[in-house]
Amino acid sequence: MIYFCPTPIGNLGDITIRTIEVLKSCDVIFAEDTRNSIKLLNHYDIKAKLSTYHKFNESSMADKIIEMSDENDIAIISDAGMPGISDPGFILIKELVKNNIDFRALPGANAALTALLLSGLDTDHFLFYGFCESKSSARKRELENLKNLKFTLIFYEAPHRIKDFLKDIYEIFGKRNISVSREITKVFEETIRSDTESILDLNITEKGEFVVVVEKNNEEVVLDIKKLLREEIDNGNSKSKAVKIVAKNYDLPKNEVYKESLNL
Repeated sequence: MIYFCPTPIGNLGDITIRTIEVLKSCDVIFAEDTRNSIKLLNHYDIKAKLSTYHKFNESSMADKIIEMSDENDIAIISDAGMPGISDPGFILIKELVKNNIDFRALPGANAALTALLLSGLDTDHFLFYGFCESKSSARKRELENLKNLKFTLIFYEAPHRIKDFLKDIYEIFGKRNISVSREITKVFEETIRSDTESILDLNITEKGEFVVVVEKNNEEVVLDIKKLLREEIDNGNSKSKAVKIVAKNYDLPKNEVYKESLNL
């Protein structure tokens, strides 16, 4: 069996009892960085054989890990958090699913959800985006595609890019509430709650792992239903078909769209 095991994102106490039991029972543990993971394993007296599985070899290692799992219980861990989420693991998971091979994913520590709660922003609907492109021009194009979403947005960012990232957020999104968390569960944990404009004037320590949570787009969009209906009719659709298309595409009550169609 192959187990995907989340590890603490900072505080070593944030590992589950089940994860410890699984790691102790496995024959081989594949880690993103063995030098980092050995500290965790030694802390919990875990003696399994340790091998490397990182972004530079994850494609080539997938078949080998699958072959080894025929006779061994294997655990996949990353340096911190959930393997496969902004960390190596997903390529192996795709191969396991493709070949109909059973595996287990254990629950555990996650920086994105922890930062979401710390932000105080809407948790009903949210989108975890992870890392944007490192170059500002490409990053701005990504943000343009996200700015109209009605979901709280969660990003990861590196310390040396955090200030430029926040500038791009303000330029593309305008003024919104924002939360910036760093070093979650660690000694110097910090969360700054502000808005996308004011936060640019704050002194942010450029150290540690960053999670940025941005308020959803709250702008009210006023739809011209008649105009939308005319566009569909001009495209060759009947009036009744246009009503169905507009109602579906814009999540509008069909009777409301139908009433507007009577005035065309």
